[in-house]
Amino acid sequence: MYTTLISAEQLQALVQDAKALMIFDCSFELMQPLAGEQQYRESHIPGAVYANLDTALSAHGLPDASGKFTLPADAASGGRHPLPSREKFAIWLSSVGFANDMQAVVYDRQGANYCGRLWWMLKWAGHDNVAVLDGGLQAWQAAGGATASGETPSHFQSNFKLTQSIATLVTTETIANQLGRETQTIVDARAAPRFRGEVEPLDPVAGHIPGALNRPFSQNIGENGKFKPPAQLRAEFDTLLAGRDPASVVHHCGSGVSAVPNLIAMEVAGLGHAALYAGSWSEWSTTPGLPCAQG
Repeated sequence: MYTTLISAEQLQALVQDAKALMIFDCSFELMQPLAGEQQYRESHIPGAVYANLDTALSAHGLPDASGKFTLPADAASGGRHPLPSREKFAIWLSSVGFANDMQAVVYDRQGANYCGRLWWMLKWAGHDNVAVLDGGLQAWQAAGGATASGETPSHFQSNFKLTQSIATLVTTETIANQLGRETQTIVDARAAPRFRGEVEPLDPVAGHIPGALNRPFSQNIGENGKFKPPAQLRAEFDTLLAGRDPASVVHHCGSGVSAVPNLIAMEVAGLGHAALYAGSWSEWSTTPGLPCAQG
């Protein structure tokens, strides 16, 4: 069972041994939402299912009579990529044939920026045996792995059953109530200029949650395109936290997606399971009355 990272060679062995396995391609481009699926169609690991961030891994808002965009009543978070309910997520997993006895492997070709979302959501659904393909599609190809093209393969309907969540989801209310307390350490995964409020290409307000620490998610990836070694990640997080309790960490970013590589990196480093604020800056900055900091 692989629960954090899996190498291309390890995945090849699983495929060869015909283990109960499903591979998900989560490639996506934030500024070009249709590009990820096109990348998948051009080249993907044979048998991989495409998991679209916007349509499969986020709740679908609906326009009201005035045309205002509103979230479904059962959405599990707000923000630009609101989480669907666990029940709706389980329905999607069942529709693509994923079952509770399977090993899940997720990947993208964007430096683990997007596939972590599905990794976290499966943990949230109670499914522990899910791993990120270290190095993504590029590592698979470098190891001699075959690729295929075309549409997502069809699968028989399964009956994925939700179990007790392994992941911790934190709400805006919790963040606000714990703001400034030692029991909560907020880590923001956005690029430093966005964190400081110098630029803001996506959300209406620039800046960050007061007291948050900044660790851009890309800092977890080495020059070889793979996660840095555990000891190096441990040292970097120890420096960032500066004595703060790792168990107090809540990760966030712009919309709860690129924060997950920081969460994975902490687990790889042996620092335990941190929490995720899925609504992230896009929910915080649009909630009336909440403080925003710059600098």
